[in-house]
Amino acid sequence: MSLLKEISITELSNLRIGHTSDHDAKTGVTVLYFPNGAKAGCDISGGGPASRETPLTSPVTADNPINAIVLSGGSAYGLAAADGVMNYLESQNIGYNTGAALVPLVCQSCIYDLSYGDPKIRPTAKMGEEACRQAFAGTDTRTGNIGAGTGATVGKLYGMKQSMKSGLGIAAVSVGNFQMAAIVVVNALGDIFSPQNGQKIAGLKTPNRSGFLDSVHELYRFMTPHDQFTGNTTIGAVITNGAFSKAELNKIASMTRCAYARCINPVATMADGDSIYAASIGDVSVDINMAGTLAAEVMAQAIQNAIHTSRIQDEEFLKYV
Repeated sequence: MSLLKEISITELSNLRIGHTSDHDAKTGVTVLYFPNGAKAGCDISGGGPASRETPLTSPVTADNPINAIVLSGGSAYGLAAADGVMNYLESQNIGYNTGAALVPLVCQSCIYDLSYGDPKIRPTAKMGEEACRQAFAGTDTRTGNIGAGTGATVGKLYGMKQSMKSGLGIAAVSVGNFQMAAIVVVNALGDIFSPQNGQKIAGLKTPNRSGFLDSVHELYRFMTPHDQFTGNTTIGAVITNGAFSKAELNKIASMTRCAYARCINPVATMADGDSIYAASIGDVSVDINMAGTLAAEVMAQAIQNAIHTSRIQDEEFLKYV
């Protein structure tokens, strides 16, 4: 009998999730808001991250709890969404009190989704503010083509015409009174696999889209250095009610990266900005090795959920690439 119990992410009492989606432009914003603040760590394994305020997760910076994590599309342009999140938090009297003003502590990471939909329309401060407002209203548990996952795709070695739609995934489990949740936006260069049986569930399609090519095998054809690989990045977060320091959360984030390796191949290339946050929002005492191992398991579930809830018909998908 398994010790793990599948739960709703709404059972994590100090977490709220809100989304804003532009389904015409194919981009969006997801906000993870922590009403009581959160300690956080971060692991960046990709070669091209678009991020903001990630030094707040470093063990050598001030040990102040962060207020929110923002996941968005738009590549580096999408970092504007955090401005709106900060504005809304400030309007709610939330932030670090500097004496002269409240400064909300907000981290952000973005995917590159400009090659799907309208590349001239990116997440704005207004979209970030609305996603934060939605988070205040409660946790939106929807997955797939929503929020930061609206423009997510995978299998892009040969461009968008041979890629597949992906999106945002969520998973959460408990072991006794210990809880671990994962939220991820899967926007990888590589193929996506189920680690349970090794089956490919999404990725690089043949030119006529009748089947799959092997992205790793095709990658081996590229001997001459070139900058063909653009348009990727898988970003996500694990959130736990376990009590951990920033140093420990950085380790948990790095252990969570094992899920990327189990589910995505190739992964962490120079064309990816792969990033993972780990956030502590509770006071349950748990062994760090157990927590990091479980974080990778839950993240792997979330990655598969992103694929299974995001698929659309080829005819509809190809209209926007």
